[in-house]
Amino acid sequence: MSPDRFQLVISAMLFSVGLPLCAQLPQMPQMPGMGRSSDMASNLSDPQIASGLKQALSVGTERAVSEVAKPGGYLENTAIKILLPSSLRPVESVLRGAGQGERIDDFIASMNHAAESAAPEAAKIFGDAVKEMTIDDARKLLNGGKTSITEYFKSKTSADLRTAFRPHVEHAMSTNGVTQKYDALVGQAPKLPFGNGSKTDINTYVVDKSLDGLFYMLGEQEKQIRTNPAARSTDLLKKVFGSH
Repeated sequence: MSPDRFQLVISAMLFSVGLPLCAQLPQMPQMPGMGRSSDMASNLSDPQIASGLKQALSVGTERAVSEVAKPGGYLENTAIKILLPSSLRPVESVLRGAGQGERIDDFIASMNHAAESAAPEAAKIFGDAVKEMTIDDARKLLNGGKTSITEYFKSKTSADLRTAFRPHVEHAMSTNGVTQKYDALVGQAPKLPFGNGSKTDINTYVVDKSLDGLFYMLGEQEKQIRTNPAARSTDLLKKVFGSH
């Protein structure tokens, strides 16, 4: 038998023996957590999933609004505190060195207090969005990422929230003289090194930063509900998220 033919015969023998051996191999054990979300979702009825997601949103939004609307809710939370507009940040240290530190701090505090005063407007808008969630939405979001519910909610409510927040922010900014304080700071910037004097629409800036902070806090609440059993305050939340 030629060497080439011998090689072909050996290969065929190995292949024929290998097939039954492979067929008898045990299945690889599933790693912890693999497939858990989809299995869990399949064991729940659609109404249970929808109700659970709506409860998660109701609980999460209530907690988030409560956190940001309290005195110091923005100002004292370093994760969402509204800082100087980007047009002033490059010269902040120079402004402080020029004796404007107290004015800057006062301006920053006023922006954050304006955000806190507008935050309660989110409650009704969030509540309306919860009611509109469909069963299809709920099933997709249940097995989504750690802040997928928040991102969904953000897409559904941002426009309405921006409209609702603006008059409250404008009123608070006017009452506290925030716009005038901003104008005074911007007026100082061109006189200082690296000052470009560019001006931001301060009301729009505070509204946008208010919403960023609100959704950040909602995302933190969602993460807690998904990962921390102690944050699941109802039996349905425990059932729906208990296997995550």
